[in-house]
Amino acid sequence: MEETMKLATMEDTVEYCLFLIPDESRDSDKHEEVLQKYIERIMTQFAPMLVPYIWQNQPFNLKYKPGKGSVPAHMFGVTKFGDNIEDEWFIVYVIKQITKEFPELVARIEDNDGEFLLIEAADFLPKWLDPDNSTNRVFFHHGELCIIPAPRKPGAESWLPTTPPTIPQALNIIAAHPEKILASESIRAAVSRRIRGYPEKIQVSLHRAHCFLPAGIVAVLKQRPRLVSAAVQAFYLRDPIDLRACRVFKTFLPETRIMTSVTFTKCLYAQLVQQRFVPDRRSGYRLPPPSDPQYRAHELGMKLAHGFEILCSKCSPHFSDCKKSLVTASPLWASFLASLKKNDYFKGLIEGSVQYRERLEMAENYFQLSSRSVAQAGVLPSSWDYSSLAMSPGEEILTLLQTIPFDIEDLKKEAANLPPEDDDQWLDLSPDQLDQLLQEAAGKKESESISKEEKEQNYDLTQVSESMKAFISKVSTHKGAELPREPSEAPITFDADSFLNYFDKILGPRPHESDSDDLDEEEFECLDSDDDLDFETHEPGEEASLKGTLDNLKSYMAQMDQELAHTCIGKSFTTRKQVEPVSQTTDNNSDQEDSDTGESVMAPVDVDLNLVSNILESYSSQAGLAGPASNLLQSMGVQLPDNTDHRPTSKPTKN
Repeated sequence: MEETMKLATMEDTVEYCLFLIPDESRDSDKHEEVLQKYIERIMTQFAPMLVPYIWQNQPFNLKYKPGKGSVPAHMFGVTKFGDNIEDEWFIVYVIKQITKEFPELVARIEDNDGEFLLIEAADFLPKWLDPDNSTNRVFFHHGELCIIPAPRKPGAESWLPTTPPTIPQALNIIAAHPEKILASESIRAAVSRRIRGYPEKIQVSLHRAHCFLPAGIVAVLKQRPRLVSAAVQAFYLRDPIDLRACRVFKTFLPETRIMTSVTFTKCLYAQLVQQRFVPDRRSGYRLPPPSDPQYRAHELGMKLAHGFEILCSKCSPHFSDCKKSLVTASPLWASFLASLKKNDYFKGLIEGSVQYRERLEMAENYFQLSSRSVAQAGVLPSSWDYSSLAMSPGEEILTLLQTIPFDIEDLKKEAANLPPEDDDQWLDLSPDQLDQLLQEAAGKKESESISKEEKEQNYDLTQVSESMKAFISKVSTHKGAELPREPSEAPITFDADSFLNYFDKILGPRPHESDSDDLDEEEFECLDSDDDLDFETHEPGEEASLKGTLDNLKSYMAQMDQELAHTCIGKSFTTRKQVEPVSQTTDNNSDQEDSDTGESVMAPVDVDLNLVSNILESYSSQAGLAGPASNLLQSMGVQLPDNTDHRPTSKPTKN
């Protein structure tokens, strides 16, 4: 692995590495042996949580990886999670818990997008942290997210390198200054919010549905529930060559179908349901009319059966059936089983009992799956040989069909007492439910349960204007503009004197200095700076010149207002209502004089009202779709209520 720890050329994958904190007392010659023992301890201690989990493609796995270059030897794993992003975040939870249980370990994790933990907490990152300098800075230690900071000035902190640290430098910094590298509370909260609810959340991500399946598949799934993922993927990613094997079924005959309950993940269930598919007439799979109450069960069973048939068709007709026995005969399995017993995996169950055999079968299942994933990864420990244990899903299915006895009549009796299937209304979310899920994912839950009607009635439009003012007051650079997250909690301040002084500095206090439109380089640097504006005190002569310039500017602006008053531009703005009512005893001669001079009383423009009115018109014209108004307001934390009034919009009146 390169020092930058780049991912292999594999899509939708997550890589994770576990390093040992440097310890001079540790024998460097036995480094591999020490890491192998850690792998054994980790996999057995977390087996109760990892074994029953249904993975989309590959499971969580660890293996020894020798040192290369400046990267020391460590424990390494890679998992292809495919379309199920929950697999990736479950692995984040597991890594976090590993570093909590083993304080001497430091973990690093990234996916094909890079530092996805920083992406999740992007709204809370310090300004100095960007993709160019984040290499080898983000770790888990003691169950907490750590970010190795960069020195504010070169040499200001002797223990911080001025360039992104190497892995050995990072490990030494973590060991020497664990309290100084802890990520901020907001960053840690953003990541913790994403993995909140595990391991209980695992059950929430499952979906149980009735399927009309061949008896052989029912027997296989009873022994290997996680094979449903391989079958769904085979059907979901099928090609014309795969479908040739499904013209006439050879392994799973449709005549043996019975009703059963299958456990999917929600991702697998959605992939299976959302694809339209018509089976070949020669296959023997016929579907009842869509109005039939069991139509969905027949359709799901037909699709799943095609997936299992495709998997088996990819096996050689004379594949070796000795791999199954190699699992239990391998010394690796014997060591793994001994560790399971030591960590009380069997919970005191009597050896040979039904529950004991079920847990033993699950352990063999996970060991077999991990062996195949490690072999496919292409990076094998020098002392471990997984190749003889690796078995494809199709080979595993055919092996189970040869070794496990099952009675179709018994399976039919079980079909009469199936548990109810789960409601799949979550596939058809309403816009309000989708918005709620997105807000919960972003951590924007309402503090109080307020009905939608109450929110619309009590909505305060001043929040829109205040948010826009806060946005305008932020300093923008070539990287973009900063968005205020909570404008209601951040009062807006505006120093008029400083602004006018800065304005004068740009224009120049004397006429002969304002002939050029170009600004000096220093003035451009001042404009581009994110630092607070700091102006020097003017001399008395300069103050007089400044006053004269401001008077000229005000006179010029007043003249422009008078010229614009005779145009139609003013009609496009809403003016502020007069605070004091017009006196009823006003001299008519005075009014006539004003009209004769052609001067009209100009009411000031209501900036806030015009701003809100234009924003609402833009929002209404989006017709519920994404657009500039909704995107800008939502990025600032402003959620507008739905437009339930479909009549022509009119400008609002200010209270």
